[in-house]
Amino acid sequence: MERALKAVPGVAEATVNLATERATIHPQTSEPNGGLITEALIAAVAKAGYQARDIRAQERERAAADQEARRQHDLSALRRAVWISAGLTLPLFLLEMGGHMVPAFHAFVMETIGFQGSRILQFALASAVLFGPGLRFFRHGLPALFRLAPDMNALVVLGTSAAWSYSTLSTFLPMLLPEGTDHLYFEAAAVIVTLILVGRLLEARARGRTSQAIRRLARLQAKTANVERDGVILSVPLAEVVVGDTLRIRPGDRVPVDGVVIDGQSFVDESMISGEPLPVEKAGGDRVLGGTVNTTGSFTFRATHVGEATLLAQIVALVEAAQGAKLPIQTLADRVVGWFVPAVIVVAALTFFAWLALAPAPALPFALVQAVSVLIIACPCAMGLATPTSIMVGTGRAAEFGVLFRKGESLQVLSSVSLIAFDKTGTLTEGRPRLTDLVTLGLAEADALRLAASVEQMSEHPIARAIVEAAQARGLALAKALRFAALPGLGAEAEVDGVMVTIGADRALAARGLDLSGFADQAQAMAAEGRTPIYLAVDGRLVALLAVSDPVRPEAKQAVAALRQAGLKLAMITGDNRVTADAIARRLGINHVVAEVLPSGKRDAVRALKAGGESVAFVGDGINDAPALSEADVGIAVGTGTDVAIESADVVLVAGNPLGIARALTISRATLANIRQNLFWAFAYNVVLIPVAAGLAYPAFGLLLSPVLAAGAMALSSIFVLANALRLRRIDLEART
Repeated sequence: MERALKAVPGVAEATVNLATERATIHPQTSEPNGGLITEALIAAVAKAGYQARDIRAQERERAAADQEARRQHDLSALRRAVWISAGLTLPLFLLEMGGHMVPAFHAFVMETIGFQGSRILQFALASAVLFGPGLRFFRHGLPALFRLAPDMNALVVLGTSAAWSYSTLSTFLPMLLPEGTDHLYFEAAAVIVTLILVGRLLEARARGRTSQAIRRLARLQAKTANVERDGVILSVPLAEVVVGDTLRIRPGDRVPVDGVVIDGQSFVDESMISGEPLPVEKAGGDRVLGGTVNTTGSFTFRATHVGEATLLAQIVALVEAAQGAKLPIQTLADRVVGWFVPAVIVVAALTFFAWLALAPAPALPFALVQAVSVLIIACPCAMGLATPTSIMVGTGRAAEFGVLFRKGESLQVLSSVSLIAFDKTGTLTEGRPRLTDLVTLGLAEADALRLAASVEQMSEHPIARAIVEAAQARGLALAKALRFAALPGLGAEAEVDGVMVTIGADRALAARGLDLSGFADQAQAMAAEGRTPIYLAVDGRLVALLAVSDPVRPEAKQAVAALRQAGLKLAMITGDNRVTADAIARRLGINHVVAEVLPSGKRDAVRALKAGGESVAFVGDGINDAPALSEADVGIAVGTGTDVAIESADVVLVAGNPLGIARALTISRATLANIRQNLFWAFAYNVVLIPVAAGLAYPAFGLLLSPVLAAGAMALSSIFVLANALRLRRIDLEART
């Protein structure tokens, strides 16, 4: 499939995921659709023997519903095929094997329908199985053979056709075969088809369960919304809600879209999106998310994001993208599967001729049976399913607890990181600092605070918000800030009331030649207690020292302990004051601290850790963390942070809870372990059983594998891989809450 799609003009890359039944196309240009014609892609898929359709034109919910409807239709068709095949195979099996095992039954058959009549009846039953329920193998297998790209269906076609053709020849033209070799294998051909159909039915049911997380997320979306239009509350379809609409939420309602509360108060259960079990209080100005459930109160809110822009839609899109990704570990499996089926056909041919040359007379039946066994026992399906099914279940389980893998490969890389580096503000701390101290020098406290807040009202930094909130709490009227300039990692400056105001860390003011010694003792004492000293200068003259305290998150110490217990080294990289950073690090139990660095310094610190041989994950939430998030082997953004930080990250923690890092690590390690188990089973199964099917164990142990047993073993191999992947649904992430 990938080769066929890559051959279409304009395609730069094509990725096909067996488990999700989706292909992702990367065009060669950045133009809309990349100059690609959808019809050409669909035609290429059809030429490869399959069917495809474009799901971009569909709404996500309708596409998911269509896929589920097709899955149910396929399941019904498979179930019907299994019953028909089993119903035809059972009398065939009894007719052939019953005569061998029960002499009285053999005598009864000979007396009633006779020797030739029995053979003709077996021919009719086996033909009905092969060219009825088993026709699906021929529809896909024969075109694949003609294209010289044989697949699993081709192996089944070759094996069953060989058994059926030989038996048909034995039935109608036995004189063309060597004497004593006119055996029948009709029951083997029919049982093979039946067992493989049963296996595929069980496989399809198991594959349906691997995508349950996506379907659960999609079902969180409300179908209607109570919208205020012209002073009247109307229930309208979700698609008619637009940004700016005012919506009313009653107790028990599901929030339909993202927005901001404008009136009322309640507690909202966000566990289905964030994984956090306790309802969150919502009041005026708070953000609410589509898909969450209101509990007891009621409120109205203004819609800010609708449709594909809601957080829930973005979560579904991220999970789908991660589930469709190919991990580096899958490269080996893809390479093996590429030559596996042709190699099996060659082995089967060698088996046939080796038995024909070396086996005692009559050698032809032995040669046929063992060649068919080789064809049937081989199972590239297990190798193809080993990685994507584990990814689907693992990323789905992670999403249920608010851990989103934006890039599929980060699932693998995170499992092998050796060091996790944290930003401090908003990551290990609550990111909601408050002003604790204000010391002035030749300026009234109110004036100093007013000037500081007038500048900081233009900034997104949590410390800036703390200063603005303190000024507002005192009822100070803020002035307009002109020529505002953010100093990333340092502070900010602007013109306020005709004077130039600079506010920030000691480095910001020292770089402008200011003498900070007048506040040295106070700043040292503040920092030693975990408070962050902030300096204020007016027209180049130091006028005030402010201190801001940002409480450590209650879960931070537990998260740090869990990560250390998992064998990881820990570091803190922050732009904050060295003394303050050391105090917070001591409280949490982090040994390595890099402090007083700019955003580029955070990136350089991550680069230095990597140069020291560490595989580094960096956790941050702000604009100044984006360079470090991009530089790290894995960037982890807390979802309460800025869009820039989230876009720079590989993993997103929706709730912003640092315990989510431990959850992400747990699911990553468990998924990779599961993939390795699946790949080992898939490879070991073929490495061990193909030689047995070929008869290599016969000289030493007298052991031969019949085609019927081979079919059963082949079906079980895929089911085993899927069942093993489904174990990931039971990973206990609650213990990390």
